[in-house]
Amino acid sequence: MRDRNRQSSLATLTIILASALCSRLCPAQGQNAPLERDYHVTPVPFNQVHVQDGFWTTRLQTNQLVTIPYCFEKCEETGRIRNFEKAAGIMQGKHEGIYFNDSDVYKVMEGAAYSLQVHPDTMLRLYLDKLIAIMAAAQWEDGYLYTFYSVPGKQPEKRWTNEKDMHEQYCIGHMLEAAVAHYQVTGDKSFLDIATRCGDYVCSVFGPGKRTDPPGHQEIEIGLCRLYRATGDGKYLDTAKFLLDQRGRLGNRGPDGKTGLYGMYAQDHIPVTEQTEAVGHSVRAAYLYTGMADVAALTGDMKYVDAIDAIWGDVAATKQIGRAHV
Repeated sequence: MRDRNRQSSLATLTIILASALCSRLCPAQGQNAPLERDYHVTPVPFNQVHVQDGFWTTRLQTNQLVTIPYCFEKCEETGRIRNFEKAAGIMQGKHEGIYFNDSDVYKVMEGAAYSLQVHPDTMLRLYLDKLIAIMAAAQWEDGYLYTFYSVPGKQPEKRWTNEKDMHEQYCIGHMLEAAVAHYQVTGDKSFLDIATRCGDYVCSVFGPGKRTDPPGHQEIEIGLCRLYRATGDGKYLDTAKFLLDQRGRLGNRGPDGKTGLYGMYAQDHIPVTEQTEAVGHSVRAAYLYTGMADVAALTGDMKYVDAIDAIWGDVAATKQIGRAHV
């Protein structure tokens, strides 16, 4: 029962996080091209928002002075940044840590970009410039960037061989989000150029007539939507929608012969537009529901809205939040 209550609580948090994540997607400064499709309600870009109050200001300062430096310090200590240096040929050695370690570096970089908007910091900006230069050197000629298959040397034969577990698209999605945030704040395209090359590569591999297996761990759908809004290139939005639409499809049968490749745990048991319950891994669900909301808003396809409305109803009406004991 305790596990069931914990799962219910996580499902509720999933919906809340999905709404929060969706609300932060906003136009990038200096868009390269007008958007053919965009949100019906245009949010204020975060790089035009300034927070000055007695509650949040001190916490944002703590984030700038303590939290972000500490996170980067840990990324260095644990080898996460060394993995990029090895992939770039700056140093030699084996890959350190778990296969999805790249994503943590990207997440901290995205947070650092948000912090730069609130507190311009020359040293933090220079640190990001250094990381971006290393990542540019680590990126493959075709745009692929994932250190686990790049260290100690490039292993192209392993790419996309285990979409269920290896989190390649998950890591790339976080990179796309970080790059767009960096571009929004700085106007510098160095990181965005890396993201665009990687996004182009993903679009060349996945799509109609190409690979149709969805990522085992969702996230790239959000990143592709953000990249679309930063560049105006519709193929990123199209690919985000395509990957959503592959989940739970009859043609994507798992080893047990059932619909979908990964099952309920990864929200791949039925097509996303037919889902009505919050199920499975809560973090994956949060990314999925956010991606669905984003694609719905950008395409006007109400089938996604109907599904996430039903999922919200399931959470609000049937899931119980465990009570803390005082």
